[in-house]
Amino acid sequence: MSWIEAVILGLIQGLTEFLPVSSSGHLTIAGTFFGLSGEENLAFAILLHVATVLSTIIVLRTEVSDLFKGLFSFRWNEETKTVSKILLSMIPVGIVGLFFKDVVEGLFGSGLMPVGYMLLLTAALLMISYYARPRQKENISFRNAFIIGIAQACAVMPGLSRSGSTIATGILLGNKKEKVAKFSFLMVIVPVLGEALLDVLKMLKGDESSAFSAIPAGAMICGFVTAFLSGAFACKWMIHIVKEGKLIYFAYYCIAVGLFVIINSLMH
Repeated sequence: MSWIEAVILGLIQGLTEFLPVSSSGHLTIAGTFFGLSGEENLAFAILLHVATVLSTIIVLRTEVSDLFKGLFSFRWNEETKTVSKILLSMIPVGIVGLFFKDVVEGLFGSGLMPVGYMLLLTAALLMISYYARPRQKENISFRNAFIIGIAQACAVMPGLSRSGSTIATGILLGNKKEKVAKFSFLMVIVPVLGEALLDVLKMLKGDESSAFSAIPAGAMICGFVTAFLSGAFACKWMIHIVKEGKLIYFAYYCIAVGLFVIINSLMH
């Protein structure tokens, strides 16, 4: 992997992690065109996800700080409730990570056809949430948090947008758009950092199966910095987009890219 490829992949990850168009799907598409192996593509995707998680923490630093302050006040307040809901939402993706990790990794190396179908599914979710008009609730309930967590677990499929799935699900459940967008971005922080920690421990143990060793250090740095900067921009932009209710445009984009990928796969 060259530094130019790393910068392109970092830019794709940073923008698409928050925009509802599937970062994993776009990285799989780009990685395939660059000739990366499935394991190498997945390893680099994990690194870039860490970069965008850090950009999330920076952009939402006020919310993150408030959550920590409320949590360590050791009272059952709004911040403690929010942290509890975030932890509850992480259960489904934790189950997938523990028991179905090999299956998920296999999907990243199974070609582009599944990515195309999942992009079309992302478009369908965005369109349904755009035209639906559920009665809005003031706060995200524990029940809704768990359902949104299930949507996040399903979004491990390459091509199925995590932000698109969780935000669309939250909107369909009647939650306010801006609140569900911020909740969606906060709920991914711990799972992604946990995944990265496991891979770091794997490397420290000298496990030669880790694909990180195949990626040049310069490429990793370039990709990480690019993903962090573009992710910070996209995170702010996405919160504004959700608040304004303009997700329908991304549905059209997902349809176009999904059909392109499917047609390209059939031709090859």
